[in-house]
Amino acid sequence: MSDLFEATAQELGPRPLADRLRPKSLDEVVGQSHLLGTDGPIGRMIAAGKISSLILWGPPGTGKTTIARLLAGHGDLAFEQISAIFSGVGDLKKVFATAKQRRMSGRATLLFVDEIHRFNRSQQDSFLPYVEDGTITLVGATTENPSFEINGALLSRMQVLVLNRHDDASLEELLKAAEADYDRPLPLTEDARISLKAMADGDGRYLLNCVEQIFDLAGKDDIDSAGLANLLQKRAPAYDKDREGHYNLISALHKSLRGSDADAALYWTARMLTGGEDPMYIIRRLVRFASEDIGMADPHAITQALAAKDVYEFLGSPEGELQIAQAVVYLATAPKSNAAYMAEKAAKRSAKKTGSLMPPAHILNAPTKLMKDIGYGKGYAYDHDTATGVSGQNYFPDEMPREAFYQPVERGFERDIKKRLEYFEKIRRDYQSDKKDQ
Repeated sequence: MSDLFEATAQELGPRPLADRLRPKSLDEVVGQSHLLGTDGPIGRMIAAGKISSLILWGPPGTGKTTIARLLAGHGDLAFEQISAIFSGVGDLKKVFATAKQRRMSGRATLLFVDEIHRFNRSQQDSFLPYVEDGTITLVGATTENPSFEINGALLSRMQVLVLNRHDDASLEELLKAAEADYDRPLPLTEDARISLKAMADGDGRYLLNCVEQIFDLAGKDDIDSAGLANLLQKRAPAYDKDREGHYNLISALHKSLRGSDADAALYWTARMLTGGEDPMYIIRRLVRFASEDIGMADPHAITQALAAKDVYEFLGSPEGELQIAQAVVYLATAPKSNAAYMAEKAAKRSAKKTGSLMPPAHILNAPTKLMKDIGYGKGYAYDHDTATGVSGQNYFPDEMPREAFYQPVERGFERDIKKRLEYFEKIRRDYQSDKKDQ
């Protein structure tokens, strides 16, 4: 947007509060000092006088557009802005052609692409030659993980900078700036002020939009938390069940369960459900957790997880969600062991390494006379016929030394299993000893 257009827009009418408070220098940007300070990556770029191509990754309302615009000013670059949602190949061609012409006259271009992850792979690839030859300095903004959403070739030519969601202190700083702009305090009780910051959920732009509504609609008396909720209504939690938030929250649930924190696990479950996550996806992760992180320490854990599936399929929402919560509590409070999970991995590694070794002959079936003649099944000890119910014979390939994949822990049911395994190992040693003596 040109300076003339900005001046004309200001003359036409009042600007929104978020626009009035838009920082005019990087020093005024709130909440991103880790990037903009003298030791931060952007601070160092400015000191060196060279602006590199960047990906600004962060939640909504954290200043991505503002930072890009101010960077152009620091580098004396022409600022061009497009949105990947509304732009196509034709728009990109026009931008590139304009940037080429501008470069011939001695001025470089900073191209800011909002929601850059929305461009498909071929569109992202179209930036490569212009970034490489310096026609444009590309600054892309995204709320999604660049590792998943940005082409590797383009990503390798750009520096990824992570913007923080606004914390309580930076949100409070924005509130004070708004009060200074209106030249009066925000008409909220202290509790309502805290609630407003919680509703913003780290989004500075949303906070300022709410402040504007409050100043416009509030009466003479301060508004309490209940009045604030009625005035602004409830904000949907920031959660995209198909993207980064989906993986972050399921990771938080899994690790809370592993850490035996039932309350935290219930919280993350509720966050996902209220955000619109498919309950069956959560249940599938609970079933996996029961196998991976509890296993034989509590064999009933898998039953509880599968019960949640059956009950939810039978009752649906919201009634069936109670059984999900019950399964979450059970899994969080159950004794933990990943011994079976680790044993499976170890066994697979060994199987790949040893290739096609045959089982020992004594445990091979011998349905034909030829097989019997060459030793199939010879010397097999039928375990049920032994006094202990365990013969102690070897069941690994003859060419392979015995390996111990499964290492039970001293927790839950695995304490008993460990005793059994030690008993079985003693029988095996005795069997091998007797076999040597024969």
